[in-house]
Amino acid sequence: MRRRTLLAGAGATAAGLAGLGAWRRHATPATPVIPDAPVGDERLERRESAARGRTVDFYTAVPAGHGDGRGLPVLLVLHGASKTAADFPALGLARFATDSVRRGNAPFVLAGATGGRLSWRPSGPDDPQAMVHEEVPAWCAARGFDTSRISVCGWSMGGYGALLLAQTFPGFVRSVAAFSPAVSPGDAVFTRTDALRGVPVGLWCGTEDGLLADVRALERALPQPKAAGSYGAGRHNFGYWSTCLPAACDLVARLNG
Repeated sequence: MRRRTLLAGAGATAAGLAGLGAWRRHATPATPVIPDAPVGDERLERRESAARGRTVDFYTAVPAGHGDGRGLPVLLVLHGASKTAADFPALGLARFATDSVRRGNAPFVLAGATGGRLSWRPSGPDDPQAMVHEEVPAWCAARGFDTSRISVCGWSMGGYGALLLAQTFPGFVRSVAAFSPAVSPGDAVFTRTDALRGVPVGLWCGTEDGLLADVRALERALPQPKAAGSYGAGRHNFGYWSTCLPAACDLVARLNG
């Protein structure tokens, strides 16, 4: 679908990767650092969401070399406030899925749908959380994905939503990877941290991010040590979050075996 656009940027991507070690030590990348890996079966479709009362974009990506992804576990992707599922191809998410396999991890598929700007919480008749819990898994199962093995990741608003999803539906996800989650002491995620007991949680946040203190506070409030994550040089943008995705993929693959 959008492979030509993604392939056109492959040369620039490779050049960017060459300097990866240098900027990790000194600066935040202005744009995503996308792995030099091929795109597999990547789809962006339109689905009717009863939970949201509207048509939404539904995105899936299978690692290259794994066909249509039948039988593979699922990593749900929850976007932040400035993005939608339609932005996922341009962010290179499919390439991260392939890169994860090339680095030795077990394969999994990515899946996500547009949830609006409601912090992945219900608001009147619009319930993006129910969409993620009920409808997205059904759409994935119809494609043959293994929805008995689901993990979730998200950035900013989506990081908040990923944590809240795990708290609201115990046992639904095998792990949570949250990049700079938009949390604050006293909100629903903080007041229900005990609901994350037994759920491996990865937390990442840039040291130049205004949310850093709150993310660190959340880590201290978790009922067990975080399973993955770090606090490195970075701002509140996908340039930073793209550097966290490989480690998050490692966490997801390790827990989906």
